[in-house]
Amino acid sequence: MKTQRPIPADDEHRVLPFRPRSALHSPQLRNQSMAVQPRHQDNPPEPLDLSRYERPRPQPDDFRHRMLANIAAFAFTVALTAVGIWLAMSIADLRKTQDCVLMGRHDCIRISPN
Repeated sequence: MKTQRPIPADDEHRVLPFRPRSALHSPQLRNQSMAVQPRHQDNPPEPLDLSRYERPRPQPDDFRHRMLANIAAFAFTVALTAVGIWLAMSIADLRKTQDCVLMGRHDCIRISPN
């Protein structure tokens, strides 16, 4: 059986350098050693802004058409939910009636008073 040795204190607090993936492919950094280089404080980091990804729209946004499409999608979702609930209740009712008939009972069908 192998005995476990305690970890030496030098290895306990080691800082590993981090390089982005794009930096690994550049030939300048490939030849450098693994030494950590200090960051330059002269250049402030770029602000996190999404404006560089924006594209001009060919035509303005049609708010009325978008709202009508949203209302139609909501109505379709409500109708689909209602049909699903009705179908589940119908299947449960048919299963109840089938179980009743298979037990040999004769009063399984509901008769509605009119």
